[in-house]
Amino acid sequence: MKFSVFQVSRRGGREKNEDRMGYCYTRGSSLFVLADGMGGHPEGEVAAQIALQTVSAMFQRQAQPVLRDVPEFLSTALLAAHHQLLRYASDRAMIDTPRTTFVAVVLQGAGATWIHCGDSRLYVVRDGELLTRTRDHSYIEHRGSAMLPVVENFNRNVLFTCLGSPTKPVFDVTGPVHLQQGDKLMLCSDGLWGSLSDEEIVGQLSRLPVSEAAPELVEAALRKAGDGSDNVTVVALEWETPDAYESTRGISTDSISDGVFASTIQAGLIDGTADDDLDDAAIERSIAEINEAIRRSSAARKF
Repeated sequence: MKFSVFQVSRRGGREKNEDRMGYCYTRGSSLFVLADGMGGHPEGEVAAQIALQTVSAMFQRQAQPVLRDVPEFLSTALLAAHHQLLRYASDRAMIDTPRTTFVAVVLQGAGATWIHCGDSRLYVVRDGELLTRTRDHSYIEHRGSAMLPVVENFNRNVLFTCLGSPTKPVFDVTGPVHLQQGDKLMLCSDGLWGSLSDEEIVGQLSRLPVSEAAPELVEAALRKAGDGSDNVTVVALEWETPDAYESTRGISTDSISDGVFASTIQAGLIDGTADDDLDDAAIERSIAEINEAIRRSSAARKF
């Protein structure tokens, strides 16, 4: 695999930055993740960090050096992160649970597969046009959808799902989408798309390499939002085919041995406290619980 990547996060006008982002890769697979801790609930930054650490740990364990089933991995990893948040709150007897939105994409072979929950987005730009973007799990994006009850007098921008909520999260998995030379993918928090239009985002990604487009988009969002700006976070990447790859521009995994795992996602500390909630046993318990629930659900459908 060959790609160029750039990530940036700014606090904006908020007291603290509750966004988290990062990426990791092996010889044959790469994972890009972004989470936006939700205001109005405690420890949003912890929720986002736990989500990233859980998914990254599972990716490291299962990408040997490729994932056997990418959609299954993404679904299981998202639910494991959700379970970890519930466990974190339960162990601390918290009245409310830390919550976060979540978006992640896996590049493997020549395809991209992604998952999202909430309103952190993924954009795919090809040849100067928006190929696709994720659809927010908000009332305004899903108005008229059969999945939502008819509710009067609600705020249509409010999300109806996230990780860490008392109910099972709603999520969408898309792909694999075959990537072409020069395709650009961007994961971002609502601090970016809430200030800039899709046209502005696509235009900047089309015009510049990701190393220039990402920071310029972030600065434009901060300027437009002013003093009340939300946290603004972006992970942007450009896919490169082997014959077009320029070694000075990005990352090539071809020279990595099968046992090597590289990551920008920090693990081990949350707010200066040793994190004992993300050990192997805890993650394995989450995976086992999810697999058992899937097994029971499949068995029930047979009758």
